[in-house]
Amino acid sequence: MEQARTAGPWILASSRRLRLFTIFILYVAQGIPIGLFWYAIPAWMATNGADATDIAWVLGLTALPWSLKLINGFLMDRYAFLPMGRRRGWILGAQLTMIMVFLAAALVQPAASDILLLGLFGFLGNAATTFQDVGVDSTAVDLLTEDERARGGGMMFGGQLIGTAMATAGTGWAISALGASGAYLLAACAVIMVTAYVACVRERENERLLPWSRGETHAVNLERHAGRWGPILRTTLRSVLLPVSLFWAVFLLLRGSQYGIMAGVTPLIGAGEAGMSEAEVTSITGVAQLIGGIAGLTVGGWLGERFGAKWATVGLLCAWMLFNGGMILAVPLWSESGFAPWFITSWFVLDTVLAVVAIPISMRLCDARVAATQFTIYMALNNFGISLGTVLLGFSGQLGGLVSLFPLMILGNLVGLAIMLKVRFPRWRISVA
Repeated sequence: MEQARTAGPWILASSRRLRLFTIFILYVAQGIPIGLFWYAIPAWMATNGADATDIAWVLGLTALPWSLKLINGFLMDRYAFLPMGRRRGWILGAQLTMIMVFLAAALVQPAASDILLLGLFGFLGNAATTFQDVGVDSTAVDLLTEDERARGGGMMFGGQLIGTAMATAGTGWAISALGASGAYLLAACAVIMVTAYVACVRERENERLLPWSRGETHAVNLERHAGRWGPILRTTLRSVLLPVSLFWAVFLLLRGSQYGIMAGVTPLIGAGEAGMSEAEVTSITGVAQLIGGIAGLTVGGWLGERFGAKWATVGLLCAWMLFNGGMILAVPLWSESGFAPWFITSWFVLDTVLAVVAIPISMRLCDARVAATQFTIYMALNNFGISLGTVLLGFSGQLGGLVSLFPLMILGNLVGLAIMLKVRFPRWRISVA
């Protein structure tokens, strides 16, 4: 049985505000390498003569670790330094690795033509970020109470988008004013501050702050830590193969496919239909991401708390159907200069808020003993759906053009709505014996 929570400073299990703030600030930290390596560095490469092939090669290496997150989950569920908590040691190690990558990049100073080095730094920085991401996700599953999960989802998605937007703008400014090394050093300083904060908090009472500090393993950690590959695999398979989990997998695939379609449609409408420049489209997209992050942090958290995960998700699916239907009716307006900003901002807000209100269901379905692995599987299903969406985008020409994709998304919304109304999802975390 879980021990009663005791009041105390800087203990996550003892303070709602501390839990939520910690999740938020760690997700903001995730946005730093994303903003730097996914947006600022490619833009710097482009302005210094790199062609699309070189940029795509660097981005391919940068994105690769996000496709391998399932490995991270298995490793975290198998290995842990329990006296420091189940995930905190992993989070600290990941953030220290991020800092070392930034400092190494600032020291080596790869040029825009050093494709191999830029790709290597992008890979290593994002590999560390994925370990931090899985560690924070599983910490949220482990520590957030039922009434905190909607707000916690807002902190997660909102924090990452806000961090990405801030890092893109900040490191972009640093590159223009100080050079690429200045951007790496700025990113390192930001992560150092977050790491210092993490070094001052404990997951549960009486745990160690650092490996050499005094402290002991909490009884809850001993109870939940599987510690062997066999139990981890068996528990994970039993959990993800439950009928309710399989229905949820379909929902996640549908949500991801809609994101993949919309991400591809955005530049096609902005540049292809409205005639905007690449810089204008990316600028509007950055602002839309920031607005979406703030909406997820505020509106998404409030909707989830007020109406619950199920009914808030139902409402967002209905809003998506209205939006997709409106896009079909608004085809004559696609070429208008003021339409693209409205379109891009609207779908970013809808997608982020839907992700926020739905994420408590993913958390509830996770068995606490394999939370890192199972939650990562759900996120991987969503990412696989994004890939499916890009495939559908590629067939838009044969289907009748971009407008043909919106009825498909309405159909997906209807299937998702049927799943939400017919399937009895748990209202609290389930456990498989």
